[in-house]
Amino acid sequence: MAAAAATLVATEEDKTLVLKAEGEWLLATAAELDRRLRQLDPPPHQPIAIDLGGLDRIDSAGAWLLLRAELELTARGNPVELRNLDPTFAPLFEQVRAGGSLSPVAHPRPDHHTLVGFLARLGAVTLGLCARTYRLLGFFGLVCATMMRLTLRPGRLRLTAMVAQMEQTGVNALAIVGLLAFLVGVVIAYQGADQLRRFGAEIYTVDLLAVGILRELGVLMTAIIIAGRSGSAFTAEIGTMRVTEEIDAMRTLGLDPVEVLVVPRLLALLLTLPMLTLYADLMGLLGGSLMARAALGIAFPEFLSELRNAVGTRTLWIGVVKAPFFAAIIAMIGCYEGFQVSRSAESVGRQTTLAVVEAIFLVIVADAAFSVFFSVLRV
Repeated sequence: MAAAAATLVATEEDKTLVLKAEGEWLLATAAELDRRLRQLDPPPHQPIAIDLGGLDRIDSAGAWLLLRAELELTARGNPVELRNLDPTFAPLFEQVRAGGSLSPVAHPRPDHHTLVGFLARLGAVTLGLCARTYRLLGFFGLVCATMMRLTLRPGRLRLTAMVAQMEQTGVNALAIVGLLAFLVGVVIAYQGADQLRRFGAEIYTVDLLAVGILRELGVLMTAIIIAGRSGSAFTAEIGTMRVTEEIDAMRTLGLDPVEVLVVPRLLALLLTLPMLTLYADLMGLLGGSLMARAALGIAFPEFLSELRNAVGTRTLWIGVVKAPFFAAIIAMIGCYEGFQVSRSAESVGRQTTLAVVEAIFLVIVADAAFSVFFSVLRV
């Protein structure tokens, strides 16, 4: 049922601007009344009287609008007076005024905008990162201890769960990994050919493609895709089980959540990521060979001949040997963040996002460390 009309009529009496509030000032009419009140623009220092004698009904929304208008006009320098307030409405006005929501909010400069506040914030973030690293290393030790226990009792290893995870993380990821690797190979071959053509060294596009894909980009790109695809899934699955108290039920039944949930995922990713890396290398080289044929006229036999001359098996294995380390990072981070989920849906989303960011960051850090290590070994 629509509320009765609420009006605000402005008149002038003896150099005083009189605002007559009439009708039903209720929540249903608050939007229109708010617009009218904001349109008020009286001259500075002009006295203003708000006449409330014509009010039929009013709720907290209407009282708030009137009191806010009083406060804003007073702040502009206009003396404001409330007239003819019905005694039955007075308690409502007193309650709204006492609520404190009408007072202008001060916006002091945040502490972290000062030098001392910045240093304090930097210290707090540093301590938080150290504590997080400590907890993550503790989780890594727990997983290692569980795997050693399973080594002594291999019958407890859940092969069915591990195979199911291999299907999820490996077989189901073939399409996206293959497509992106193929396109990256096309891009590298095209950009390399465009630059090397200026020096008449187009044939070295094959060398550039082979070294880039086999040594670095194949495994790195595959790890990043799996971190975003499977690492986030690990966090979301385990986190949802935390929310629904399934992990607590496992402990009640005498089951070890690390043994049941973490180890199958870790072993599955350790097995599938190297194979996905080889698949990505193949697809990247295929895309590069097709682009080399289209842009440079390099036939496929000539491409293979130059490929054999450019790289050896060492280059291939340098890329593949990184895969298990990247897989361990992705699985550990994904499962750890899943166990950090609190009992809310919001926490699931937050920890899932955090798991993807952390996994990709640590994968890139590990790849940089491998690059330095192999450079020192001159391989």
